[in-house]
Amino acid sequence: MIPITVCNHKGGTGKTTSSIMIAAALGMSGRRVLVVDLDPQGFLTRMMGVAEPDPKASSCALFGESQSFDKASLVNPGAFSLIPASTRLSTDMRRLTRSIDVLWAREFQEAHFQDFDYVLYDSAAALTVFTLNALTAAEHVLIPVLPEYQPVVGAEQTYQTAITVRKKLNPAMQDPIFLLTMVDGRKRNHLAYENYLRDRYGDSIMNSRIRTSASLSTTRHDGQTPFDFDPRGRGSQDYAAAVDELVARTERRPQPEPESDTKPESQPERKPETPADTPESLEVS
Repeated sequence: MIPITVCNHKGGTGKTTSSIMIAAALGMSGRRVLVVDLDPQGFLTRMMGVAEPDPKASSCALFGESQSFDKASLVNPGAFSLIPASTRLSTDMRRLTRSIDVLWAREFQEAHFQDFDYVLYDSAAALTVFTLNALTAAEHVLIPVLPEYQPVVGAEQTYQTAITVRKKLNPAMQDPIFLLTMVDGRKRNHLAYENYLRDRYGDSIMNSRIRTSASLSTTRHDGQTPFDFDPRGRGSQDYAAAVDELVARTERRPQPEPESDTKPESQPERKPETPADTPESLEVS
């Protein structure tokens, strides 16, 4: 099982669309995929045409004392299974205030999700207890980012949050990955922000990019994705390529370091950013 959390503290970056498209592509490849909607507003649930579920059959079950779940209540809107969100999550958020309340999802995952090849957590565009639960449960973190000022700042904040969670709670987490979304090749600032991210984060930026696409911006509520109604479209092609790369990144396992009698050289300390290195410097005055 490979758990992936899809998140960005800034909204409007294609986060939920990425969760759906990635899950659909993985499912179409024959992998068993589960999506857990942890957004109290339930955008992913509604986009897949799923009605408001009973809280016991929703992602609220992850945060119940019994942590029991009937797999028969899983929704199958397409090529993947879904634990839908309930508006009850908003109520649950107010009671999950203890430091240990960031561990619910990981414990539930270990008890109930082992039959799946991939588990994707879709979280709200905010740093909530549900986001922290998803990060604590994740082996990989995918940060969709529109190459513009506010989304880039939100993505960098999300990256730092993930690194902090790895240090404090989840040492098994790999380096977070950025996925560029809604890229418009005609916009100079999109190229500038893409170059900034690639220069600063290197291999953490996926080579695949999701370009602007009419099919991706089409809102449907029948469980279909662009893979169903526009399989040869730009959006479907871009996400298919992105999932191929994501699989190559997530299914490879780090090789152990060879033993050596010599100590490795210490890495030079990174210099603080200069104004020319910050997202603000790319804004046109």
